Amino acid sequence: MESALTYFPPMGVYETLFKFLDATGKYMGTEGTHPWAQGFPLTTQLPDGPEIPTSITFSNADLKYPPATGGMELLTAIRDYYNHFYGSQISTDNIAIFAGGRPGIFATLAFLNPDYRVLVEETEYTPYWDALRLLGRKYAIIPSNPENRFRPSLADYQSQPAPSFLLKSNPCNPTGVTWRGDKLASLVQFCLESGRGGLFDEAYEYFQTGEPDSAIRYIPEIDKSNVFIVSAATKGLQAPGLRVGWVIASEQNIELFRNFSSIAMGGIARPSQICTAQLMELGRAKQARAAVGKFYDSQRSRYSEALSAMGLDLFTGDGGFYHWGRLPGDLTADEFNERLFKHEAAILPGTLCDMFRRGEKSPMADFVRFSFGPLSAESFEDDLAILRDCLK
Repeated sequence: MESALTYFPPMGVYETLFKFLDATGKYMGTEGTHPWAQGFPLTTQLPDGPEIPTSITFSNADLKYPPATGGMELLTAIRDYYNHFYGSQISTDNIAIFAGGRPGIFATLAFLNPDYRVLVEETEYTPYWDALRLLGRKYAIIPSNPENRFRPSLADYQSQPAPSFLLKSNPCNPTGVTWRGDKLASLVQFCLESGRGGLFDEAYEYFQTGEPDSAIRYIPEIDKSNVFIVSAATKGLQAPGLRVGWVIASEQNIELFRNFSSIAMGGIARPSQICTAQLMELGRAKQARAAVGKFYDSQRSRYSEALSAMGLDLFTGDGGFYHWGRLPGDLTADEFNERLFKHEAAILPGTLCDMFRRGEKSPMADFVRFSFGPLSAESFEDDLAILRDCLK
């Protein structure tokens, strides 16, 4: 029977996961596999980090339908977090709760005024391409490639006419390039101009060299802006399985998201919200921010040295938990994965981060995103042994 639905392929990361499953009979991330293609952090306690909860207490009342607006304990925790660490002045009316960061991004693009053209970097987080295609959004590509070392300038954005809407991961997934301080402030100011707006995807907020920064620090009056800050419990809070994310924006825009939740989501599971609120307690968050940054800085540094020694040409920035680089010789990322599959390992091919989706002709065909997010400090030598064998 012909399906009544229109076919659409899986998002880029899952395309690799499914290929890995077909080749190995295992789901990447299960015990014994090497999930270098996946973007999740360790869910165990880090050195000097806070304890990771393994249980949660809730009442029978928490099994009722959750409020579409989000539970007040989580809304309050998010408000207090940003106001404390970044000096913002948001209220709980500036926050919408989603089932992870991606649904918040998708909803923002779904309701974006069609007159706005999305500005997205040439090398970006894979599902941005899927969302733009599915929603039929107009978009312009901002150069981010080997020629500019994957580091666009403010002038690249300013060259695009209004009305326009920035779509940006910061730190960038996959490159790790991070806009912070005055540079980030200038990009936020661009998004505050008349006929402009933007979404800053801050999933990797904690994973920055030095004190974490956020676009929210540079927004004087969020209720007079079309800037959206998206984050989640997934990365810095080390809790991807909770599936809790949020969007911070003007009250006017948040009202729209709450209306959307009443139609399409029905709210987010109360136990997950309760747990996330506890993870965001200010003392715990301070400890996590320091521990996550320190541990993953160390991992980034030692994998950088090792990968460079193996012949990879790295373009990695100082954020996130990925290395982004070009393979040596004529080896393509797809060929490299075929070798890695035999060791129950895989990377994310650079072609899946190409917002032009040029396939084999892409300048990113020999680039890889290597994730050290799920890797313990103790796996280092085993990781290198597999990589060396597959790069011969």
